[in-house]
Amino acid sequence: MAFDESKSEFKVVGTRPNRPDGIDKVTGRARFGADATAPGMLHAVIVRSPHAHAKIVKIDTSKAARLKGVKGFVTRADFATGLKGENWNILENVMAGEKALYDGHAVAAVAATSALIARDAAKLIEVTYEKLPHVTDVDKAMEKDAPVIREGAADKSVPEGMHPNVVRYHESGHGDVEKGFAEADLVIEESFRTEATHQGYIEPHACLAQLGNDGKGEVWCCTQGHFNVQKVCAALLGLETSALRVTASEIGGGFGGKTVVFIEPVALALSLKTNRPVKLVMSRAEVFRATGPTASTSMDIKIGMKKDGKITAAQGTFRCQGGAFPGSPMEFTAMCAFAPYALENVHQKGYDVMTNRPKQAAYRAPGSPMAAFAAESVVDELCNKLGLDPIEVRLMNASREGTKASYGPKFERIGLVETLEAAKAHPHYAAPLGAGQGRGVSCGFWFNHGGETSVTLALSEDGTAQLSVGTPDIGGSRASMCMMAAEELGIPYDKVRTTIADTATLGYNEISHGSRVTYASGLATIEAARDTVRKLCKRAAAKWGISEDAVKWEGGCAVPSGPNAGDFDPLPLERIAKSMGRTGGPIVGHYEATPEGAGVSFATHIVDAEVDRETGATKVVRYTVVQDAGKAIHPTYVEGQFQGGAAQGIGWALNEEYIYGEDGRLQNAGFLDYRIPVASDLPMIDTVIVEVPNPGHPYGVRGVGETSICPPLAAIANAVSNAAGVRLTELPMSPPRILEALERQADGRG
Repeated sequence: MAFDESKSEFKVVGTRPNRPDGIDKVTGRARFGADATAPGMLHAVIVRSPHAHAKIVKIDTSKAARLKGVKGFVTRADFATGLKGENWNILENVMAGEKALYDGHAVAAVAATSALIARDAAKLIEVTYEKLPHVTDVDKAMEKDAPVIREGAADKSVPEGMHPNVVRYHESGHGDVEKGFAEADLVIEESFRTEATHQGYIEPHACLAQLGNDGKGEVWCCTQGHFNVQKVCAALLGLETSALRVTASEIGGGFGGKTVVFIEPVALALSLKTNRPVKLVMSRAEVFRATGPTASTSMDIKIGMKKDGKITAAQGTFRCQGGAFPGSPMEFTAMCAFAPYALENVHQKGYDVMTNRPKQAAYRAPGSPMAAFAAESVVDELCNKLGLDPIEVRLMNASREGTKASYGPKFERIGLVETLEAAKAHPHYAAPLGAGQGRGVSCGFWFNHGGETSVTLALSEDGTAQLSVGTPDIGGSRASMCMMAAEELGIPYDKVRTTIADTATLGYNEISHGSRVTYASGLATIEAARDTVRKLCKRAAAKWGISEDAVKWEGGCAVPSGPNAGDFDPLPLERIAKSMGRTGGPIVGHYEATPEGAGVSFATHIVDAEVDRETGATKVVRYTVVQDAGKAIHPTYVEGQFQGGAAQGIGWALNEEYIYGEDGRLQNAGFLDYRIPVASDLPMIDTVIVEVPNPGHPYGVRGVGETSICPPLAAIANAVSNAAGVRLTELPMSPPRILEALERQADGRG
């Protein structure tokens, strides 16, 4: 399964064919979550808490029940009991038990014959609350007198004496940081904050569910992982997993936010209650109030540097809130912060803190963008004060193959140095800046992931291939799978069709997350195709009457492996497939595994930003992404991932944030008040694909979907800070914050 050094020439991989889902999506034929329908279908609405923290005293559905068209209700009592661990956390988030833990927390649901009637009925459900003290700020949640969200939620990693809201703790590093700081010519210590941001997917969560009294059911939903939906829903409703069949629809964006189960168990419970199919579609306000944004953070960074740019020590403390449940990505934040650097002395610790906010969900490389913002800002400030080139300093200290990572293991073959060299050579880096402009550079790091994967490849008698995978396509994976299968089989790209199989068709597949799909499903596709090729060669050997070992596969044909194998004309795939019914039956290739050679990934971004010192307004005027893809299967999709990460980073850095009032309620639950970037907010985003092969993949593939969002926050912050002439330490860098920083500087306070 490892990278094949002899596989350096490709016919299909590396080209830019049309996307297989393009026609369906531009013509409206593609079916998304909210497009699913069923005869007799009911519509559901969820009743949500208007309080940040409150005891649920009573739920009265009597008035709603009298409304014509109302067919049923569910509350926490309609779900499984005795759940523990993460299943309990998920259920508590899906439907509140004794307490509502955040503004928007689900407390009940109703199903009716129309969406309008369901909404009217939801307004008639009377919930009696006893309001409790709340806390939404990560630092305040750790203070001695902070309201306790849930006693006993902390695991054994938490040091003694911490507030009960601190539920997990991480610590890693090596060397002696105090010794390293003593050796430095300059030490800078700074604190940083980032607000929670939402993934901003255009399609709200939607599902259609049907569950009978026999315990068998089906779900159609927009998700990044339908096998996970199956597993979680079965647990929350006390069902046998195999009795529940889940089909993933097309997905209108996810970015990690659709790896979590929110509404499917509610629709299933209502279906069981009413004996009818139930459709449930979130509103945009519900998406903001009740689905996982990323964590907000509070971070302290200390880095020491010699006059020549050598980093002598680095230390970081990372406090991340994951909402009212354990699970913030604080360990990823801590481990990613200094990963780009080969450090003799490094130490990082992280705190997972609960607050009265919705349960945090992944957002492309969860935790890493915040870490880069903090650590790379201090590196930039050190370079500025010592008069050093920011790329040269990063090259001097860059992690390489064999470097002991800040979080422990040694890196295998990696491409950070190559991204830095490409960034340094890019025309952008030497281009002159205009008035009021500044330039920022940042590196970023992500782990990437493998995960359980299952693939089947079946040949048709006309020589075409049908590939079944279990990972929803959230970034072009169907095209990549078709390309890799075509490469192995030696047939044209358009002769392969990839289908996302439902949970009853394939073995378990982990969620499409962790930048794993092109790596893991791609590896499985290659191996399934090679399994198919072995079977094709076996059929050819039988036809020719020679040993299987005497046949090899070249250019889509079985051929004798050498002069001693006999003199036979090449036997094309189409001819073997055409006769398969007479020569042994169907030809199908399989592969099932948990690949573990995903390989880490690095990127370097260059940003030019312009700041109006009178208004605090900012504009990104130029952006360049340089990232190691290992091997770009479909370069256009890879470039799209690079550009998408940069675009989302621009929004996160400059505009996007969750704003909670003193009452603990979300103030900007809609796109009018939560402003994601539009086309006019973005510059042209240049991309450079670096290819340093990952030794853990047959073609050298590394995941690219997440690393692209790791450097933007820091690169933009460095550009804005350099343009404004003052260090910005809090995101987003909105005009009021920039003006405040300028005022502090003018008053000698910053």
